[in-house]
Parts: sequence; C-alpha cells; structure tokens
Amino acid sequence: MNKLKQINNAYFIENRKIFRNNNIFKIETINRVFDFAFNMTFGYGEHRNHRTGGTMKRKKGQIFINTFQGKLSELGVYNIFYKNNRESYFKLSKPDFDVYGLGEWDDSDIVLDDIKLSIKSTKFYGNLLLLETKDWNSDGEYIPNINRDKNSFYDYFILVRIKPDGEKIMSMNRLLYSNDINKEKLYSVIISEKWEYDIAGYITNEDLRYLIKNNFILPQKSLLNGKIIMDAENYYIQSGDMRDFIKLIRTF
Repeated sequence: MNKLKQINNAYFIENRKIFRNNNIFKIETINRVFDFAFNMTFGYGEHRNHRTGGTMKRKKGQIFINTFQGKLSELGVYNIFYKNNRESYFKLSKPDFDVYGLGEWDDSDIVLDDIKLSIKSTKFYGNLLLLETKDWNSDGEYIPNINRDKNSFYDYFILVRIKPDGEKIMSMNRLLYSNDINKEKLYSVIISEKWEYDIAGYITNEDLRYLIKNNFILPQKSLLNGKIIMDAENYYIQSGDMRDFIKLIRTF
C-alpha cells in the first residue's frame, strides 16, 4: 500500500484506477432509489447533516444526493455479485430500503451469510476510499455500533464509483444548497441522466487495521490534490492499492 504524496499540507493521489463505465442502472432502480432518498431527506426519515469529526453542515440538497448515490452503490455491488456468482446469489441479503430516523441506521450494507460488507460511494473520478478516523478503533471496529446491539465489525469495505457527478448536477440546477426542493423538479433532474457505476476494489478488515496502525491519515483541513479542503480527518487507501472485487465474490 502506498501513501499519498505529501507537500506541506497538500496530499496528492498517484495510484489510480480508470473508471470503467460498462454498468448502467435500470430506470426502475433509479425510481426506487429516488423515492428512498427523498423520504430519508424530506420525509419521515433523517440523516446527519455533518460528518463524524467534521464541521460543515450539509443542506438537504446535499443530503439527498449523498443518500441517492450511497444506495445506488449498494445496489451496484448487489448487481455485480449476481452477474458473477449466481450460485451464491440467494445467500446475499438485499440492500435495506427501510427509512430510519436520526440516530438509527442499519448495521451492515449487505450481508453474505455471516460476512458483513460495508459499501462506500464516491464520484466516478474518485480514487480514494475514505473512513473517518473518529468512527474506528485500533481493532477495526465501527465505534458508533459498539454497545448498541449492532454489528461493529465489517469483513470487507467496497468502493463504488458513480457517474455522473450528482453534486455537480444538483449545483447546476441550483438544488444542492437548498433545503426546500420541489419533488417533481428534482425527479426530472435525476431521471434525465444515465446513471453508471464501477467497483474500484475492496479492502479487508485486516487491511483497515494496517491503515490505522501505519497512519494512513488525511488530516482535517488538509488539501487533497492541492485544492479540496478536507472537512474531517480520514483513514485512506488509494484505488490502485485496493483488491479486485470480482476475484473476491468468485471465492464465495
């Protein structure tokens, strides 16, 4: 594993993977995920408006598109698993579409028998898996779930990249930083796009503990690629250092 190149307070990605846009979400998938994300943002569900250890407060437009792309990512993993390992398909749990209030959440994105998968999403040009340092202890356990009768141990962490850049689209339509958004207008913006994805790779819980032990840390207020200000401190791994997800699912 390779650390980011550091120049003073700036950190630069050097080990990338090219986005492969050969996976397209169906319209019915987009519709279902849209309804879920809208209910979690504007309905009776609720998401945090800040990252763990972060200071920036997200507007509802930001929460919506983050939720939308996060759920798409879970379905992307589910789809790829189905395409490449049909024999084990029914052992894999389906992504959770239950709508939770603030302070409640599902404790795994997808479960394969007793194997827990944590799925992270990023933009199609993203090349980092980021995990907020305040969420993880040195044993690779998810701190918010400890002592809550929830799973705190994830076997694998998977990075899914989504195209197009949802935040950019929301911003172009003056929706990203809004707390009051018309549902029909928002839907027309989302449905007009072709939503694609790839899976950059995965790491194991052992890999996570290696990152923690060896201080693979992107500090708060540091500059990613010399220009993006980091809101919270994160553990990281570059996409080029991640394991091949297809090889993983074919072993089940």
